[in-house]
Amino acid sequence: MPYVVSISQEKCSQCGACIEMVDCPGNRELACIGCGACVLVCPSNARKLVEKTREREVTIEIDGKSFRVPERITVKEALILTDHKSAALPGESGLLSACGIGACWSCAVEVGGTVKPACNTVVREKMIVRTELPKGYIPKRMVMFFSGQAGIPQIEAVCFTVGCNFMCPQCNNWFVTYNGKADALTPQEAAQRLTKTKETIKSNRMLITGGECTLNRPWLIRYIEELKKLNPSPKASFLVDTNGSLLTCSYIDELVVAGVTDISIDLKGMRLDIFRGITGLDDESLAERYKETAWEAVRYIAHNYRGTVSLSVSIPYNNVLISHNELKLMGRRLFQIDPLINVGVVSYNGAFRAKEMQPPTYQEMKKAHSIVKRSGLKNVFANTTQGFIQPSGDLLRTQGC
Repeated sequence: MPYVVSISQEKCSQCGACIEMVDCPGNRELACIGCGACVLVCPSNARKLVEKTREREVTIEIDGKSFRVPERITVKEALILTDHKSAALPGESGLLSACGIGACWSCAVEVGGTVKPACNTVVREKMIVRTELPKGYIPKRMVMFFSGQAGIPQIEAVCFTVGCNFMCPQCNNWFVTYNGKADALTPQEAAQRLTKTKETIKSNRMLITGGECTLNRPWLIRYIEELKKLNPSPKASFLVDTNGSLLTCSYIDELVVAGVTDISIDLKGMRLDIFRGITGLDDESLAERYKETAWEAVRYIAHNYRGTVSLSVSIPYNNVLISHNELKLMGRRLFQIDPLINVGVVSYNGAFRAKEMQPPTYQEMKKAHSIVKRSGLKNVFANTTQGFIQPSGDLLRTQGC
């Protein structure tokens, strides 16, 4: 069913995100096409998609077959209406449409001889769509900031990817995650820019994060390959920071072959209700698949790449989002996988659509650290307002805390 965006003037804060961050195809068409990008980016939750019947139809061709579809809808919507397969995880047959803002390009199709994201490209009369990408096509992905980021204890050169398959209401990086006006770069272009940053800050650690950096699998694999070519030193580290929801075993194998040395996985919970609350996902079935894919990724790396890949795991904490019992359950499951996994208990602060959420106090984070550590895990850290709590329980004070 076609959609349009409905706006609540009472909720709208006039922040301008829907104008400044969204490359709105509706503006080009002078009418909303229901892509939903502005709904995702709105920090006030003032926008929603509502069904809207289209009076007219257009004829388009998809993979050699002719179809009549409503006018002013996205190519993605046209593919859904014509029963073309969609995929939830990399490696499955069908179109993987993940970010919804035209940023990750995982839903790229050929439209009239040009490759475009299906999720924000409008259908037109006599449009020709090919779901199989042209031979030799080099994938693209929107990326933003290339900068030095102070870590503990190292400095890293960081590439941020735009787009995510989660809709976390407390997202503290939403201005990157939903910025559909960023540059779409090839893997080689992105690797070259990050390498320049690495050389400027004189660091051998190169991190890719997001958003969710694993959304476009062909792009990420080639990006790591290109990065490794440009940085052949045995001292170079190539880090992937991910929510793990798409990180299947075969995907992990490809990343390791490409050159990844470090993988950090953000586990958003163990029970489904907790996971859905943190990620903002409505679809229970999809949320369960994402959750278990992330947990299986941790197990697979720990058991198959010990000594080859440095694995770390993050557990979120704020008492609004997650209970002490959930921390206990997560700690136990991680202990069963590997007692030596590096585990970071991460303070979740109010942001995006959850600005009212107060950050955990130092004492709250200390308690959370203690609960996870009591599971038997040997390497548990926690970030607090005063610094980092070490596995020993000692506090490492950091600049700015």
